[in-house]
Amino acid sequence: MSEIAVTAEIRKDIGKKAKQVFKRGNVPGIYYGHGQNNIPIAMAELTLRPLYKSSAASVINLKLDDGFTHTCILRDVQFDPVTDRPVHFDLFGLNENEELTIELPVTVKGIAKGVRDGGILQHILHRLRISCLPKNIPDRIEINVESLEINKSIHVRDLSIPNVKVLENESSTVVAVVPPTVLKEAEAVPGAVPAEAATAEPEVIGKGKKPEEGVEEGGKEGATGKAPAAGKAPAAAKPPTAGKAPAAEKK
Repeated sequence: MSEIAVTAEIRKDIGKKAKQVFKRGNVPGIYYGHGQNNIPIAMAELTLRPLYKSSAASVINLKLDDGFTHTCILRDVQFDPVTDRPVHFDLFGLNENEELTIELPVTVKGIAKGVRDGGILQHILHRLRISCLPKNIPDRIEINVESLEINKSIHVRDLSIPNVKVLENESSTVVAVVPPTVLKEAEAVPGAVPAEAATAEPEVIGKGKKPEEGVEEGGKEGATGKAPAAGKAPAAAKPPTAGKAPAAEKK
């Protein structure tokens, strides 16, 4: 595990007076550990930033203005919800003979075989809680996915880290390769009318003599004839005028 050296001052502005710390460009924090006294401290924001921006865990050699140096790790950082600037941090003192619990970042190495075949890599767990002695803390948990095929995954139980115990659920998936998402065209339903045919106007094909407007062949009123006005009876048909009525048949 990498080490980083930082300096800080013992903070005398406690409680409501902590606002004075920000005015000096510092961030208030606390150093604590098992069997150790809590020490309120303040650190320059530019000094604190690399500690929480780094993608790897680091052992911190904290040098205070009283001349003492403490070995610790960054346990927590709190941020302002509006400005996203750090407003408080916790440093936890290490005891070389005492196991500690810490979260480590998970990184992926290589290109999965399933990705080369068209699959999609899903990185599900980006941090894992572990327990180990300070000297065995790794920088990160690195997973090689080159042999991972489509529909295959790596679970917590598949991880093997020397001298480290992973505290997550054994069945939790860390990374997986899933098949690509393909949108299939809707299959044609037998008897269904295609969308193009449903929207197209019907074509009228007629043969022979065109009937007179409003009258179909055979003398009946056609579909193009006008309907009678509402409330009026249709006009009575006129009797034929050609010829005279035949005389009564003689017996």
